[in-house]
Amino acid sequence: MGGVTMSETEGAAIVVTCPCCAAKLTVDPALKAVIHHELPPKPAGPTKDLKTAMGALKEEAEKRRALFQQAAEAEKDKSKVLDKRFQEALKKAKDEPVERPTRDIDLD
Repeated sequence: MGGVTMSETEGAAIVVTCPCCAAKLTVDPALKAVIHHELPPKPAGPTKDLKTAMGALKEEAEKRRALFQQAAEAEKDKSKVLDKRFQEALKKAKDEPVERPTRDIDLD
């Protein structure tokens, strides 16, 4: 600890930066609690006009609608695909000869 005892640092508050949100927290070691919280500065984003923002929202809504349509169509055909896979697996299982599985005791 570099020669500093706990009694010397009990009165001093510790300022810590949050790794997640970059907020500044002031912690009192004697109380073992946060005594002050300072929000991180908000990033200055690009300012858009309302028409540009509404256009972007409409484009995102169209993309979501198209993805939903694709998912709905895939779900309709899902039962047919699963039935076809089952029939193929059943046919393959009938063609294969039945073998007795090898056990560890059989290997001795």
